Amino acid sequence: MSSPHPSLVGTTTDAKRLFDFTNTVFAHLQRADQRRWGYAYLLGLLTVPGKKSVQRLASAVTASPTAFQSLQQFVNSSPWEWQPVRQELARWTGARLSPTVWTVASTVTPKRGEHSCGVHRRFVPRLGQHVNCQMAVGLFLSNGSTAVPVDWRLHLPDRWMDPHLRRRTRIPHDARALPAWADAFEMADRLRRCPGVAPAPLVADMSDSGSTMDLARVLSRQRNEFVVAVPSALPVTTVGPPGRKPVRPPATNGDRTLVLPPPARAELDARGALRQRQREGGGLDCLVRLSAAGTRGQGVHRLFIDQRRPHRFWLTNMVHHRVGELSLMTEHLSSATAAVHELEQDLGLLDFEGRSYPGWHHYMTLVSAAHAYRRLGGRPLSSHRVLHSMPA
Repeated sequence: MSSPHPSLVGTTTDAKRLFDFTNTVFAHLQRADQRRWGYAYLLGLLTVPGKKSVQRLASAVTASPTAFQSLQQFVNSSPWEWQPVRQELARWTGARLSPTVWTVASTVTPKRGEHSCGVHRRFVPRLGQHVNCQMAVGLFLSNGSTAVPVDWRLHLPDRWMDPHLRRRTRIPHDARALPAWADAFEMADRLRRCPGVAPAPLVADMSDSGSTMDLARVLSRQRNEFVVAVPSALPVTTVGPPGRKPVRPPATNGDRTLVLPPPARAELDARGALRQRQREGGGLDCLVRLSAAGTRGQGVHRLFIDQRRPHRFWLTNMVHHRVGELSLMTEHLSSATAAVHELEQDLGLLDFEGRSYPGWHHYMTLVSAAHAYRRLGGRPLSSHRVLHSMPA
């Protein structure tokens, strides 16, 4: 696809810009018709108001009676791989956004039936009730004011490991039932190995999705920088105030792990450690070692409270950063939440009507690409620029 299809994009600057974006992000697709339908789908997501059903998108981009079938097939049946598209989207986004952190956010899509891939019943705190839904975890690149999703994981409860359900919804053999924190780690680990994407600290508050301690533990083991919310009952051992700087041992064997001289103090929970710090005349942060099973020997961490959110405890392995800098990193979570709201309200995140695992991933990839283009690719396309001359 070396040039825009004239009957599809016309001659408008916005259409040409969107075409170039599609040509970049979907470059690995070998078939020109797949790239053309990818362009058409993005055009519809960006310009069609209200519900983003396939039928409404098709009628907006062409008068052809076969467009609905073609768009539906592109999302639900076409065998294109979504991960290369997401990696290209991450490179394209990173080059324009200059992200300072990676953030994690989740979304819940209520469902009426039980046939859509991953559907289960769960309690949703923000709704205050149990709902039948799909739950997904997204990884966002953020510069503070803007966050753009570049990868998604659909949560698969244990019942979706049933062979019959897997065959019916085309769940691949390597898709597993993982806790949300593990999905977040695997996405971050994959992105960290993606060529052309600069690494950044991972910031996550997954308090509503289970144990964030496991996320902190595995990130520490991989020596990935992070700031994650942890429960107040997290077992820790205080090792000294932040002013007592960690030192590096002599580099005799290549090991340059940060260490602190003894003595270590008694084991406490996170709340107790910070209260002890305050009783000693310190601030709302202290240096700790993790006391939970499987975390010993993983070095020194910083435990702190952001005064703007005094009921949330944060843990980081970036012990040399000031608390103010760390607190600013946690603020990036707000931009990820705002992005999820925009995706849900304006770009059809909740409107996917298919049932298959590949279809869901295709759709989430398209919605993410539409959001990236809307935020970073120039001014949004206006609805009057929707073109109606697309061929069948």
